[in-house]
Amino acid sequence: MNHRERLLELLKSKSLEVRPVTLSSGRTSDYYMDCKRVTLSPEGAYLTASLMLEIIQPDVLAVGGLTLGADPIVSSISVLSHIQGRGLAALIVRKEPKKHGTMSYVEGPALESGAKVAVVEDVVTSGASLLKAIDRIATAGYQPVQALTILDRREGGKEAIESRGFKLQALFTREDLNINKPKK
Repeated sequence: MNHRERLLELLKSKSLEVRPVTLSSGRTSDYYMDCKRVTLSPEGAYLTASLMLEIIQPDVLAVGGLTLGADPIVSSISVLSHIQGRGLAALIVRKEPKKHGTMSYVEGPALESGAKVAVVEDVVTSGASLLKAIDRIATAGYQPVQALTILDRREGGKEAIESRGFKLQALFTREDLNINKPKK
């Protein structure tokens, strides 16, 4: 079994719940995916980082994303990139600005202005969280160049992200989960 197959197996067995749920976007869905159940495990963190590192452009200097879903992804990619000799910095994007000190949205090592950043998310529904991270990383003086996710729910997020000039690269989509769309 390769890394992609194993990660999908873990996501389906540990993260996927097929039931009605209200998502953070306020939308309702017939399934819930809690990727943190996998990305916070040693094997899941490694597999996610390995697969995302394969598609991160060679000129990227950092990886970042909106807390909390992106935190384990960002950290595992940064650590694995160090082991592989690439050394991508990790950036955590806050939902609210820091209340003291720098009062910034973006935490992490200082990078040169214009440094290229891959922006990651665990699950994309509307694309709002990923776009918020992209905006805050750009406001911090860096250049977001990639948008990556573990799962694209295929509910308009990809189109919203692409309307802003980014191609969403997803490891998996709803179809990979083998969940039938409810009949209307």
